[in-house]
Amino acid sequence: MTATRWRITRALDRRLWRGVELGPHDITVQRDLRTPMDDGVELLGDLYRPLDVDGRMPTVVIRGPYGRRGGIGTIARVLAYSGFPVLFQSCRGTWGSGGEFSPWVDEQRDGIATYRWVRRQPWFTGRLATAGESYMAFAEWAAAGALQREHPEDAPEALVVEVALTDFGSVAWENGAFALNTALGWSRGMDRLRRGGAAMLGMLLPDRSLAKALDVLPLGAGDTAAAGHPIEWYQQWLRHEDLADEYWTRQSHAASVADVTAPVLMATGWYDLFLPWHLRSYRRLVEAGNPPRLTIGAWSHRSPERASEAHPDTVAFLREVFLGEAWDRTAPVHAYQTGAERWLDLPEWPPPTHAQVWHLGVDRGMAPDAAAPGISSYTYDPQHPTPAVGGPMRQRGAEPIDNAEHEHRPDVATYRSDPLGAPLDVAGEPVASVRVRSSAPSFDVFVRITDVHPDGRSMTVCDGIRRIGSVGTVSTDPGPDGDGFREVAVTLWPTFHRFAVGHRLGVQVSSGAHPRFARNPGTGERAVDAAETVVAHQEVAHGGSTGTRITLPVWSP
Repeated sequence: MTATRWRITRALDRRLWRGVELGPHDITVQRDLRTPMDDGVELLGDLYRPLDVDGRMPTVVIRGPYGRRGGIGTIARVLAYSGFPVLFQSCRGTWGSGGEFSPWVDEQRDGIATYRWVRRQPWFTGRLATAGESYMAFAEWAAAGALQREHPEDAPEALVVEVALTDFGSVAWENGAFALNTALGWSRGMDRLRRGGAAMLGMLLPDRSLAKALDVLPLGAGDTAAAGHPIEWYQQWLRHEDLADEYWTRQSHAASVADVTAPVLMATGWYDLFLPWHLRSYRRLVEAGNPPRLTIGAWSHRSPERASEAHPDTVAFLREVFLGEAWDRTAPVHAYQTGAERWLDLPEWPPPTHAQVWHLGVDRGMAPDAAAPGISSYTYDPQHPTPAVGGPMRQRGAEPIDNAEHEHRPDVATYRSDPLGAPLDVAGEPVASVRVRSSAPSFDVFVRITDVHPDGRSMTVCDGIRRIGSVGTVSTDPGPDGDGFREVAVTLWPTFHRFAVGHRLGVQVSSGAHPRFARNPGTGERAVDAAETVVAHQEVAHGGSTGTRITLPVWSP
């Protein structure tokens, strides 16, 4: 490739990665390298190499299903500009690679075969690192722990994982509720990518078919409504509600994270759709004695600002690991505190906290003191489901938005504290304990914390959901007491937020957030088949130490 062409590409990459300082190296690319897998299938990859390769630098492997050219290829090019040889490989069944694409299924064996193949190539620099975000980061986790445990000589010697997950089943069925927007939206997008051509151009336009399909019942008909035909993996996700099923356990690599002994750099955002699972991987590494470097920003899954923070850290981290260069970042955790709007360095995540219990009252107030006995109620109609107002989803717009209008809905119970006389810092995962009675065989409990500003805005902080009475949750459902009430514990998403003086703590209790989570039809039938719905009359009990309450992990800086 000519120098002129690379100057043009560098200029485009600067526009794609605004705020990122590109490295000084000129680079070359070798297209469509074939890597044989253990079953004879060949995967295609592009090799980016700096013209002046420093043999001390690691060869970086990136594996993903979204293509290797254009904007997505920038991930590899920006590392090559900084002096790292990079192999960017397309996963099985995507972008010219052989075999059939089965999401999450083949990444362990294909990753292991790829790393071993790279180590035998004449262009290999002698040290191996991996990098990636989202699905690409899953591919890293899938192979790294297994290799370290069984063939450590072939394992990566450093990992950079961003907005990552290790187990899609727990994302797809979050506490029993199906993550419809993520699962169907991603499946629709991948189906378009597989067909290429005009279908890819259509991804730039509003997807009316998908918007309509999100409202289709039964859920098993949603993929046909969106794409015009069934999508095999989507059907499998729906048909396996129980995360203990072998279908999911053989795809999960959560347990093997603890086997990774190489240095790890992690980055995520408070509004990323994989945040809880990313932080659980962090915790597993810490508990195994391999504390990683962790950055958590005020970012969603697709926030462009993440690149401007993460890329310089990636370069500095890899140069520290492989060249022994000092990195001016010394704190293990670099986290953005929302509300206070500041970056803080911490020794670990979460920092030490103490539990503070707030009781929700029948008068729709909330306070640290136990509330008076009573019952508040609302009605949930699956034919007119409570909508999602923002929240972590694939598309942009997951950052906090105002819930004030939403909280006037009759199917949302809203609670408010008095204005705070001192700042309240929350760091970690709040837990809501909701005493609830429902007229429906199956129902959801959705809880959201908001920061209520003096001007009336009620801004999202974090939330969580739990389904009761579904196929995949029956064995773990809390049983009802003699009056039909049951205490449902809902663990909310991690947060690091300051409620300022004069602000109020807000809490919502409802029974859905559609289409972020698929509506609960209420019948208790299998989600893939359920077409009939029943209206659920919900009662929330208050009073005493066991009434509905929320426990906050409070940090004292």
